[in-house]
Amino acid sequence: MKYPDAKLYVYEVFAPRLGGQVGKAVDWGIIGLIIINITAVLLETVDPIANAYAGELYAFEVVSVCVFTVEYFGRIWSITEARDYENPLTGRIRFMINPMMLIDLIAILPFYLASIFAIDTRFLRALRLVRVVRLLKVARYSKSMRSFGAVFRSQKEKLVIAAFADMILLVIASSIMYQLEHGAQPELFSSIPAALWWGAMTLTTVGYGDMYPVTPMGQVAGSLIAVFGIGLFALPASILAAGFIEDSQEEDENEEAKLECPHCGEMIDSSD
Repeated sequence: MKYPDAKLYVYEVFAPRLGGQVGKAVDWGIIGLIIINITAVLLETVDPIANAYAGELYAFEVVSVCVFTVEYFGRIWSITEARDYENPLTGRIRFMINPMMLIDLIAILPFYLASIFAIDTRFLRALRLVRVVRLLKVARYSKSMRSFGAVFRSQKEKLVIAAFADMILLVIASSIMYQLEHGAQPELFSSIPAALWWGAMTLTTVGYGDMYPVTPMGQVAGSLIAVFGIGLFALPASILAAGFIEDSQEEDENEEAKLECPHCGEMIDSSD
């Protein structure tokens, strides 16, 4: 196979909907490897398993990193087949800094850093836990995850406004509770920053019970704050739900607008 043909073949294998059966097999293989990797990372924190199977876990880590490294550089090498990244230098650089490629890099970087440099044991343990980021690689192969990303981007302005409103309510609620409860519970409600913990737990309806108002005014205020919190803190979820509905409707409309040509088999837009 010639160099240009090999690069095009690799690009099609990694590109969604272009790789055919081989591409699907590669996708499912990598998804399976990611899931097993996350399982291995979790098991490494169980001391009896980590001590008994240290060699096997390390060997599996080496194999996994090799596969992920080949995937990472294979994507970089073949991406110049895409029209948006045709330039061999700038195209590859722009491709390397997109979010999914950064996740791919973070997924393999801890292994090489730990192998090359002498790293403190505590930092090494934290570095190994970074491998959990590999779970985010599944987003590349999941249509639902890609849809979630698209919805998040389309609704980001509304989400930012909702988050800002939530923060304002949190600060106001914590300030009110500090004023009402500081005299009765100076150790728990010692400051507004300390009261923020109560505010966050109350507004999110978690309520651990380690901090709660004991004065009559504090209890009344706490009840009202909890009611407001249920509605306002649920706002981001409703925004995302509306975004998913819009995205699903647009996808259905796009599918209905496409027809298959009876002569060449290509998809054509019925709106043309």
